[in-house]
Amino acid sequence: MTVKFKINGVEVEAQEGVSVLDTARRYGFEVPSLCHHEAIAAYGACRVCLVEITKGGRSKLTTSCNYEVLPGIEVVTDSPKIRKHRAMVLELILSEAPGAQAVRRMAAEHGVDVSRFVRPADGEHKRDNCILCGLCARVCTEVVGVSALTFNGRGDRRGVGSAFMDQPQSCIACGACAWVCPTDCVGFEEKDGMRKVVRWGRELPMAKDEQGRPVAPTYQLFHFQKVAKLPADFYKKSPGNRS
Repeated sequence: MTVKFKINGVEVEAQEGVSVLDTARRYGFEVPSLCHHEAIAAYGACRVCLVEITKGGRSKLTTSCNYEVLPGIEVVTDSPKIRKHRAMVLELILSEAPGAQAVRRMAAEHGVDVSRFVRPADGEHKRDNCILCGLCARVCTEVVGVSALTFNGRGDRRGVGSAFMDQPQSCIACGACAWVCPTDCVGFEEKDGMRKVVRWGRELPMAKDEQGRPVAPTYQLFHFQKVAKLPADFYKKSPGNRS
């Protein structure tokens, strides 16, 4: 079913179930975000994609990534009110990730160069520019299908990693978490036939092609074999023996 509504006074249309954010971007309207990825279900964690939506004569600010299009609504993507709230959100995020270039760049675009909300150093619980968007955990579950990562801890000790805050043993070092991370805080290295996902401390041996070039971690390849239902002998050696 096609839904018709307006964005910044322009009549647009989209299929039922599509988000306001995706529709706005498809029509060329700029809406910033940090935690949105087209391959992953919307979560609304970063709150940067705020827009103002009028429905039935009543208006409200809401995240556009997880707000589905509705007939007759009117969407405003930019206004003094929206910019004020986005700036506040970005100031809070900047206090969590002061070293993240993507955050600093987006904050500066909204007039925020420094944050009033300074997060004190907290030793082992330092987030290292993690903004708790959960993209890493969600791509691991929804796309990769491994579920090695999750939220853990509470309050100001909340973080992302294994359920018990140790090395995630089911991690296959595919690197999807590092790929989708908006602040580049996960870290990804390949050296001496090993692949390491730095943030989780997970390091696994790489399988090699016939020319001896590293291809992917053996655990990742065996996971693909299982998901794709490939023949049992598709990979002839076990992860512990394959070189």
